[in-house]
Amino acid sequence: MPFARIVDFTRVLAGPLCTMMLGDLGADVIKVERPVEGDETRGWGPPFDQRGESAYFLSVNRNKKSIGADLKNPADRDLLLALIRECDVVIDNFRPGVLERAGIAPKSLVAQHPSLIWCTITGFGEFSDRPGYDFVIQAESGWMAINGSPEGAPSKAGVALADVIAGKDAAIAVLAALVNRLRTGRGSHIVVSLLASATAALVNVAQNVLVSGQDAGRWGNSHPNLVPYQLFDCSDRAIVVAVGSDAQWRACANAIGLAELASDDRLSSNAGRVRHRAEVVEKISNRLRQQSSDSWMAAFKAVGVPCGTVKSVLDALSDIDASALFGVPSSVPGTVRLPPPLFDEHGDEIRRLRWGAFDALYR
Repeated sequence: MPFARIVDFTRVLAGPLCTMMLGDLGADVIKVERPVEGDETRGWGPPFDQRGESAYFLSVNRNKKSIGADLKNPADRDLLLALIRECDVVIDNFRPGVLERAGIAPKSLVAQHPSLIWCTITGFGEFSDRPGYDFVIQAESGWMAINGSPEGAPSKAGVALADVIAGKDAAIAVLAALVNRLRTGRGSHIVVSLLASATAALVNVAQNVLVSGQDAGRWGNSHPNLVPYQLFDCSDRAIVVAVGSDAQWRACANAIGLAELASDDRLSSNAGRVRHRAEVVEKISNRLRQQSSDSWMAAFKAVGVPCGTVKSVLDALSDIDASALFGVPSSVPGTVRLPPPLFDEHGDEIRRLRWGAFDALYR
C-alpha cells in the first residue's frame, strides 16, 4: 500500500519537484494537466528526448500518471472531484481564485472531507496574486544581492533554487501533515510560498544581518564568516578550500608549508583570521600557485582539510547513476518506479475507472 494517494495540480518546478519526491518515497501520484499543451515545461526546450519530451519536464515528473483535464468542463470537474474524494493529499500551485472559480475550492473541500490534506504552493503567499517565478523570488528575497563578484552585478544562482527549496519544504510539510493525521484523524490546508522558503534559506546570512545590524554584501567565492573558505588558483587549475575549524586551520597551514601561519597567535582563532583575511588569503594564494591542484589536493586530504576541484555538470553526473529518462537519483532516498508520463498518457484509463483509479493504475 502507498503511504499516500496524491492528486497533483502543479506544474513548472516547485510543485512537480514536491510530488516527484513524494512519488519517489512511494506515494501514488496522478498529475492533472491542462488540456492540449499540458504542463508548460513540456515545451521548455531544447533539449528534447527522442519522444519529444523536454529535459526540463523530465527532471521533476517521474513516478506519476498523467491526465489532461479542463477545469471549465463539468464532466472533467466531476471526475477531478471524484479523484479528490478518493485521495489523501492534493497539491496545487494555482494563483488565488483559479480553482475556486472552477468549483474546486480547497478550503471548502478540506471542510467537507476532514481527513483531506491540501497543500498550496504560492509565489508570495496565500493572498498575493503575483505569479511566482524563481528569478523574481531570487531578486526579492535578498539572494541576488549576495551572489556574484563583489565588484560585479547582483547574480542569481545557476539552478532555480527558490523553486527547489520551496518544493522540498512542501514535501516536508505534507509528510508532517500525514503524520499528524495518523495521530488525530484530521487533515489540514497547508500554504507554502517561494518567498518564505527563500527568505528562510538565507539562514546564517540573515542572522548575520539581524545580529550586526549591517546589510549583507557579495563575497563571490569567499565566506563572510570563515577564512580560508574560498576558491584558490593552483599552477594548473582552481580548487576550493573550506576550513571550518581551528584544528583544520592548523592542518591546512602546515600541509602547504606555511608553519609560521599555523603558529601565529593572531590567526589561531577563526575570528582572528577573519580580521586578517587579506593577509591570510594573500599568503595562501601565493603558495598554492606554486604547485599543481593534484599535489595540493593530496596534501589537504592527507590531513583532513576539506577541499575539492571545480567539476563541470557533465563531470559531476559521470560519478552517479543518472539517466536521460529518469533523471538524477532520488536524494531522499527513494525508488524510481515509473518514467515521466507522456501528456494524458493515462487519461482514458482514469476516465474509465473513475472510482478506484488509484488502485487500478498502481497495482
